[in-house]
Amino acid sequence: MGASGWEYVTPYEGTVEESLAALHAGVFQEEYGEGGEYRSVEELWADEQYMWGEGTHSVLDIRRVVHTSDTPSPRGVEDYGTLRPLARDRIVHHFGTERPSPDRFRELIDRAYRTYASPAGPGGTLLDECTMRWTGRYVLLYTGDEPTHLGIFGYSGD
Repeated sequence: MGASGWEYVTPYEGTVEESLAALHAGVFQEEYGEGGEYRSVEELWADEQYMWGEGTHSVLDIRRVVHTSDTPSPRGVEDYGTLRPLARDRIVHHFGTERPSPDRFRELIDRAYRTYASPAGPGGTLLDECTMRWTGRYVLLYTGDEPTHLGIFGYSGD
């Protein structure tokens, strides 16, 4: 089927885990709600044949947050299905600040897709920060000095 990139800007719910859970609920409802084959995210995840074979090609392929910006390892089965923070130095590299806004996140994602077919230049694009399929990265986004949103991006598929 191939790899699918995905990205979201979602309200920050006090923790990354709570924000991811709320995003999961919304995406699940959009994709599988109202008479779908699965009644809950947990039921979807329990279908291991589907999840390991095809997956959802969305943030629903991400089950847990890990609080290290270390690069995941394709050899580490525990690294699949994880969401990791983008390292602070990489945030500053891409955004020019430690407190990027939701609008700036969307702008950099859009720019990354526009330059996808051509060389991105030194340092790559924001999307180049997620290097392993079945994983994602997040950036805490700010309105003024308050964290208000999470920017989430990643890839699913082969």
